[in-house]
Amino acid sequence: MATLKRDTRLTSLQTSMCAGLAGVLSRTVTAPLDVVKVLTQVGTFHSKEGFLRTFPLLYQAEGVKAFWKGNFTACIRLFPYRSVQLAAYHKFVLLLIDDVGQISQWKAIAAGGLAGIVATIVTYPTDVIKTRLIVQNRRDPSYRGIVHALCSMYYQEGFRSLYRGVSLTILGAIPFSVGSFATYISVDKIWMDPGTRFTLLQNFVTGCLAAGVAQTLSFPFETVKRKMQAQSPILPHCGGVDVHFTGVIDCFKQIVKTQGVQGLWSGLTANLLKIIPYFGLMFSTFEFCKRVCLYKNGYIVSPLNYQLVPGVDQSLQPQELKELRKFLRTENAETRKSPLKN
Repeated sequence: MATLKRDTRLTSLQTSMCAGLAGVLSRTVTAPLDVVKVLTQVGTFHSKEGFLRTFPLLYQAEGVKAFWKGNFTACIRLFPYRSVQLAAYHKFVLLLIDDVGQISQWKAIAAGGLAGIVATIVTYPTDVIKTRLIVQNRRDPSYRGIVHALCSMYYQEGFRSLYRGVSLTILGAIPFSVGSFATYISVDKIWMDPGTRFTLLQNFVTGCLAAGVAQTLSFPFETVKRKMQAQSPILPHCGGVDVHFTGVIDCFKQIVKTQGVQGLWSGLTANLLKIIPYFGLMFSTFEFCKRVCLYKNGYIVSPLNYQLVPGVDQSLQPQELKELRKFLRTENAETRKSPLKN
């Protein structure tokens, strides 16, 4: 099976920064679709007339800035989320590798899923705050920002309110991981690739398909989670949630009772439409940032193309290449001095 490997020509910090910048840009550009998805999942009045009508209704009610509600919180969350995810992923990989240090693709996906759960739980309060900022009216807000929302929820609703619906993250990870694994296995057979690496196009297509299938399977859990995050007796209209419930199971029951089974997939259209531009921007931005770092590290001639620097061993890590260049400069300097001494 084809597997992805981290480019050792980049430092860990550079890889994290490239991924962070790619995530921020792709998240910001696709934020309007994410806002509409959350509003539809929660069931606010904006979404009552369908997916397409949600956009003009939100614009009329709150203006163009409403399409980026909660985006700053989501972008800030990316960096601690990725840091925790990477640390947890490395720990799980060490537990799952075999005696010769290899790991199969399904185990790698399992490690990634478990790492995602850990990162989500650690950063979960920011996800709850993002949902609260999205569902509130921007022109008559209950929260003035991230810190105010955090403090208000803690003092008015208690610490547990910051983790409302977190159990659904764990439950939703099961169909998400199954969907990801099944898609990767199927696409791997379609590519018929005997090598060990996917091309950029194959990575993009596989990522989009895996995300689409996995998110569709786990979407009911996210829908219930969003409703639980938004519901609050402190907020106007209880946070705009379209059903009243007392817990996770009751929320599932009330959705099916009032909207039918299809109600569990409310907002799926906006979510699926977001996948291609999100992954497209993320892949292209990450690749450009990576090229800038490779150019800075001395592996390629220019960040505008992928022409390798002649004579540079691409298997060397950044620190090794730096030390080699320093050694060669010292050697050249001593060589130039020797004839002068003679």
